[in-house]
Amino acid sequence: MSENTEQVIWLTTEARDMLAEELEHLKGEGRQEVSARIAMAREEGDLKENGGYHAAREEQGQQEARIRQLEDMLRKAKVGEAPAGDGTVAPGNQVTIAFDGDESDTDTFVLGSRELLGLDESVNVYSPQSPLGTAILGKKKGDSASYLTPNGKSVNVTVIAIGSYPS
Repeated sequence: MSENTEQVIWLTTEARDMLAEELEHLKGEGRQEVSARIAMAREEGDLKENGGYHAAREEQGQQEARIRQLEDMLRKAKVGEAPAGDGTVAPGNQVTIAFDGDESDTDTFVLGSRELLGLDESVNVYSPQSPLGTAILGKKKGDSASYLTPNGKSVNVTVIAIGSYPS
């Protein structure tokens, strides 16, 4: 993939609208609410011992970080279906894997972000940055990969199918 294609974030119309609505709220009402809490906490006096002030400032920092994240995502966003892939696992694909040692034990999921893809809770989603996601990125149907679980156990999987969601 070229650098420009890697920067594109494919979104459904619903996901783009949801993110744009969240951004609008945070930049408008959200900022006003946090500013009002900071002002109220300042009126209480000594800022060193003022837990409400520090909590409001921390919330403000988190909110501003989320605003920057949303702006970046929306700037990179393309609405619609991601172009047909080259047969390798990539973010946005629906992937089916089999766990080595028990080929009947399979898992089908979407590789990506529930938020960015606009998926509901019923769809299994794994992050491309997860141990499994990292292991299978770029693999083709029939390729094997291994990854470490958080407890240090090595798990081997084989990619059985790659498609677009929903397939």
